[in-house]
Amino acid sequence: MFSQDELQRYARQMAVPEFGAAGQEKLRAARVLLIGAGGLGSPAALYLAAAGVGTLGIVDADDVELSNLHRQLLHGTDDVGRSKVESARRRLGEVNPHVRVEPITGRFTAANVLDLARGWDVVVDGSDNFPTRYASNDACVALGIPNVYGSVWRFEGQVSVFAPHLGGPCYRCVNPRAPEPGTVPSCAEAGVLGVMPGLVGTLQALEAIKLITGIGEPLVGRLLHIDGAAMKFREFTLRRDPECARCAEGRHHLPIEAEGEFCEAGVVMTDDEISVLDLAEVRRAGGDHVLLDVREPWEVAVARVEPCLTIPMGEVAGRTEEIPRDVPVYVLCHGGVRSGRVVEFLRGQGFGNVTNVRGGIAAWSAEVDPSVPVY
Repeated sequence: MFSQDELQRYARQMAVPEFGAAGQEKLRAARVLLIGAGGLGSPAALYLAAAGVGTLGIVDADDVELSNLHRQLLHGTDDVGRSKVESARRRLGEVNPHVRVEPITGRFTAANVLDLARGWDVVVDGSDNFPTRYASNDACVALGIPNVYGSVWRFEGQVSVFAPHLGGPCYRCVNPRAPEPGTVPSCAEAGVLGVMPGLVGTLQALEAIKLITGIGEPLVGRLLHIDGAAMKFREFTLRRDPECARCAEGRHHLPIEAEGEFCEAGVVMTDDEISVLDLAEVRRAGGDHVLLDVREPWEVAVARVEPCLTIPMGEVAGRTEEIPRDVPVYVLCHGGVRSGRVVEFLRGQGFGNVTNVRGGIAAWSAEVDPSVPVY
């Protein structure tokens, strides 16, 4: 059944009494779809490939950036600028040539989710935004596929398995609606210790292996919370919502609709915004204005747009006298979340001509000036 190379490669794994050759054969026949080749998808993909999962699908629309590399160990320095799915395909081929990798360039959206999810045995959701989480949940409910969930925030992480067909709740049972735009900062703004997604993604790989082989007790109906700073693990019981908009009886096959805002876009929709392209025109025209950068000093040291007035968001309330009231003020952060909050605050303080820069310096780097570093 197995080649000599496979027997040697998986020998320690097959020596586990509960696993054996039967477990290895189940892995070889399995098809696992990974949503994202980033912080969570990297360790999950590496360990699933090393374990011998037969086919790994990887969905991601992004290219590798230097700021990814402290946590996304699927990629290396030479991969910067390369498509993440192609970088993943190359690396996983080195890890285990017996694994078939299917790279899928694009986003996992409400429009394509059923087509992309159909035919897989397990979905491992390593996404960093709410539209993808809700779309993957809804598709998995409709198709009867276990959804291995993971998330990370600074020193904290969560892991669960959402699978109503196995008796547990779905993601919507626990989170009926997405948070309001701007209430959850992006990874770039909140920060993340690189080890944490490694830990969570590895646990997601373990849950996928348990689901495929039938060994152990997967986290169905349970949420594992990890406090990396205190090194504490807590388990919470999750229950199905009998009125859930997605997994309640008769609702499994409702149309899948988009929900939430992309975290990486990080945009707070205010009454008055300006795109980076329009801001560039304003600056070229040379009219009186001030660009207020509310990022932290370390961020400004990495990438900045000159000239600008720099006041970190946490200091704005005590330094309003430095902000002019007689000229337009354009407020910039990394992705638009902090700047949106500052705009709301300043308007409450009587500033009448303040505008949020949509997409922040990340959009400026992508659309106006590629020489500004991406982080």
